[in-house]
Amino acid sequence: MDQVDELDPMVSPSERLRELGISLPPVAKPVAAYVPAQRIGTSVRTSGQLPFVDGVLPVTGKVGAGVAPEVAYEQARVAALNAIAAAAGAAGGIDAIRRIAHVTVFVASSPDFTGQPQVANGASDVLQQVFGDDGVHTRSAVGVAVLPLDSPVEVEISCEAVGL
Repeated sequence: MDQVDELDPMVSPSERLRELGISLPPVAKPVAAYVPAQRIGTSVRTSGQLPFVDGVLPVTGKVGAGVAPEVAYEQARVAALNAIAAAAGAAGGIDAIRRIAHVTVFVASSPDFTGQPQVANGASDVLQQVFGDDGVHTRSAVGVAVLPLDSPVEVEISCEAVGL
């Protein structure tokens, strides 16, 4: 994202969401035995979040074999918004999130697909749009054979929250 440095550091993440016309989704219900996010001290970490929209995966399949990279980029963005919602739920609200530390994006890919970093930019870009400089993070973009429910992407984030 080119405009990170131009964002007003005094604008809260909730205000940025309003400016962007984005509403955080409800926290997705776990599909197995885990919690969506957990806070320990000032650290918040999410479980992997799929790109659910209203409880449904709008896209399934492998990137590079049926799912276009541009579509996967958008799905990574949706999954990141789900991760923000989960982290905000554990942190005490989105404005309690002080900084995004690390993002891991798993991309279900065909064996010859090597564009995982560009797909992962969908998550990184929206985090930087919402959190500005505090959304700049370290990241791993990992190609995998398959993800739960045949999702093309899964995103997890680690962040710092304001103290209790």
